[in-house]
Amino acid sequence: MGLLHKATFIFSSALLVCGIAIAQPGVPPPSGVNVDPATTGGTASIVKDDWKPSLRKDGVIDKVEHNNYITPWQPIREADVLWKKRVWREIDTRQKQNISFRYPGDDESGGGMYIEILMDALKKGMITAFSDDRFTTPLSVSDVLALTVGKPDTIPVELANGEIQMKVVTHQFNPESITKFRIKEDCIFDKNLGRMITHIIGLAPYMDRYNEDGSYRLSIPMFWLYYPDIRANNARFEVYNPENDVYRINWDDFFEKRLFASYIIKSTINNPLQDDIKSLKTGIDRLNESERLREEMFNKEHDLWVY
Repeated sequence: MGLLHKATFIFSSALLVCGIAIAQPGVPPPSGVNVDPATTGGTASIVKDDWKPSLRKDGVIDKVEHNNYITPWQPIREADVLWKKRVWREIDTRQKQNISFRYPGDDESGGGMYIEILMDALKKGMITAFSDDRFTTPLSVSDVLALTVGKPDTIPVELANGEIQMKVVTHQFNPESITKFRIKEDCIFDKNLGRMITHIIGLAPYMDRYNEDGSYRLSIPMFWLYYPDIRANNARFEVYNPENDVYRINWDDFFEKRLFASYIIKSTINNPLQDDIKSLKTGIDRLNESERLREEMFNKEHDLWVY
């Protein structure tokens, strides 16, 4: 029996080590082991048609292939949840802490901004866009392009001989018009871990619309993306670090470590009708209400942890 117990312990330890190796980001899985495709990232690819890679070694560092993996979420049992609320946040890419969203790109970031990374994945069929934040109606690639660039226009053009000819003009997508991202997330207090856990559920880029005189009119959502679906694609591309070009993390780490700045625009805290803050408050009171909700969740975590 002693030998049997010893063999069982060795076999169990081998399985445990194997599982840890798979879960660690940046560590390739052992050969012959099946891994969930949603957890595999990969290497960066070009996301812009006009991006040209360098034909010579651009730099003095001998770089290795950056093959990234995501860290799967730990499952949360319903019996371990003491408190849960849903929150919607807005990320303004014009803020200094969010400047990575507007970085024009390099070889490790696919040669494009973050919105161009998402658009490239949509065009290649790697992820699916939805029309709402409940993910009830999927959108086709043509639907997404119609939302981003609009329908072609027909304009009259005068020829050299004085004749008028109708010409079809196709609009081009301008990534600079995406100045906001909205995220939907669940804030859960897990009594098994003794802390608040925040998981992003959905993400939506917002496009700015302007009047004919060039003045700002409003921002509209382009589409919604189910966040677990885009994690593997996020892991392939690295995020620009304004402090150090060597220390680069991928977009999945950027979101999971919450390195972005945001503010609450809606929550289910004492809000059965799920009204936006802007429909209840105006001016600076919107920011004050957002800060009040953030502080309320912070105090809730503290109270649950203490008692």
